[in-house]
Amino acid sequence: MQLDSTDIAAMDSRHRAAFVNSLSGFKSANLVGTANGQGQTNLAIMSAAVHLGSHPPVLALIVRPGGEERHTLANILATGCYSLNHVNSMMVEVAHQTAARYPAGVSEFDATGLTPVWHEGFGAPMVAEASVTLGMRLREHQELAINGTHLVIGEVVLADVPAVACREDGSLDLAAADSMALAGLDTYHQSIGVKRM
Repeated sequence: MQLDSTDIAAMDSRHRAAFVNSLSGFKSANLVGTANGQGQTNLAIMSAAVHLGSHPPVLALIVRPGGEERHTLANILATGCYSLNHVNSMMVEVAHQTAARYPAGVSEFDATGLTPVWHEGFGAPMVAEASVTLGMRLREHQELAINGTHLVIGEVVLADVPAVACREDGSLDLAAADSMALAGLDTYHQSIGVKRM
């Protein structure tokens, strides 16, 4: 099936969103942990984290537009910190449930039964059940003119990874860490190493 821009634009909006969201292939499945200025926690599943550089260690996160109901973005901008927590196979269902729209006063940690972990001097919660957790400090934020999405660039200031996933060359074995991948909006995959080149 071959589609051009006219065909894509003519799709039903939900069908188009599901189709286009699948086009980039497999993405990392992360829970983004934040807290507002009063310490109210928030947790949201996101699949748009991208490596930007290693010195300083920076990752980009794309946050969809949505104004006031996007508590994650508001918390990041207010506090300047957030966590990225790899979703593993034991927490797929509860991780996905964080995509539901909860009122600002309801913590997704409480709603899903996931456990917040706090590190001294860092103002965002990590997820205890995640095997890979990263503490991120906000470095840049841009609202993109093309569609109103937000580019959030953060520096890794804390990293907690399982020893079994650490390779001698410094890289992480994501299969050993049980880090999941996301395809489209709702399909989770386990990684299997095929070959290192």
